[in-house]
Amino acid sequence: MPYGPDPRLAIPNPAVPSVCFIRNVITRPNIQVGEYTYYDDPDGPERFEEHVTHHYEFLGDRLIIGKFCAIARGVEFVMNGANHRMASATTYPFNIFGGGWEKCTPALEDLPYKGDTVVGSDVWIGQNVTVLPGARIGDGAIIGADSVVAGEIPPYAVAVGNPCRVRRRRFSDEVVERLLALRWWDWPPEKIFENLELLCDANVEKLLALAP
Repeated sequence: MPYGPDPRLAIPNPAVPSVCFIRNVITRPNIQVGEYTYYDDPDGPERFEEHVTHHYEFLGDRLIIGKFCAIARGVEFVMNGANHRMASATTYPFNIFGGGWEKCTPALEDLPYKGDTVVGSDVWIGQNVTVLPGARIGDGAIIGADSVVAGEIPPYAVAVGNPCRVRRRRFSDEVVERLLALRWWDWPPEKIFENLELLCDANVEKLLALAP
């Protein structure tokens, strides 16, 4: 008996070809994506990696995305390779054009470095969101369309704007703490299937009653 769609399929539902489980189309070793996280794009959801820009292996930064995330079309993850030298008189990257200008190639320590970009599990990212280097988005957060995310967004927050700011929390601090402890996204498929109605019920306390 199936317990939901096969997480190993790139396009889990042929009737909805714009939605892709992106874990199955990732080729870069410095991108990690959890099961069931999808990208929705009618122009080719399997081309998700094209929306992760300035991502160079020699820098070592990773894009880490958890499970069961919903990522809308037009998203862009800007990685640390986009950064320019800032301490000198000019930020212009002469070295990339050659012709002798490469003599001013900056050392890695001269470039701003914000570390890994991390998106938790069960995160909803709206259309045309830009996520900047080193941003961290907590489990269960919602990022409104056209936002620019830098820094940290706490779990189960609703955040929008440029710069992206928290507008409200989805639940009380107590409920958030209990949801983070429950970690339903780590349940086996059978348990998720058996509790779908509770996961989708507006009365979150019914789901939290399952906690030991």
